[in-house]
Amino acid sequence: MPHASPAYSDELVARAAKIRLVGFDVDGTLTDGRLWFDEDGRESKAFQVLDGQGLVQLRKAGVAVAFVTARNSTVAANRARELGAEPHVDCKDKVACLGAIAARMGLTMDEVAFMGDDLPDLEVLRGVGFAVAPANVHHWLRGEVHWVTPSRGGEGAARELCDLILHAQGRVEALLAGGRR
Repeated sequence: MPHASPAYSDELVARAAKIRLVGFDVDGTLTDGRLWFDEDGRESKAFQVLDGQGLVQLRKAGVAVAFVTARNSTVAANRARELGAEPHVDCKDKVACLGAIAARMGLTMDEVAFMGDDLPDLEVLRGVGFAVAPANVHHWLRGEVHWVTPSRGGEGAARELCDLILHAQGRVEALLAGGRR
């Protein structure tokens, strides 16, 4: 039985079909943006399991994944490693970081997507082939991205991007067939 995918525009599908590397800001995209600290100053974050599954499926489909965050977050680095993504924490120049990863992989920036939600992400969003933001994106950035996901950061926005890329690259039927017994 064919899957029912959301109605994506032809432009979104075309952009997503080219993607070989996806970078994610962490706070506000992979999380809801809140920062939790205990009395000893230790940080904790909540990540959506559905987003994690999407990132794993992207990697299995041959799309590289990187966390690119300005915060020096051990929690984010650990979550990236757990999912098989490249952790880039305490990153002061997201454009240079993502550009270096793309160059190492032999990719052009048209083959790179990035999901971000606020001003520290603006320049990298302007420089990639597919700029995406979660529904909770700061209003100044709405006009700077190709797509705003229906869901908020930390509530499935990353999974929506992953699903779009998998759909655009013709991977969904194989994923669904793999679940049959």
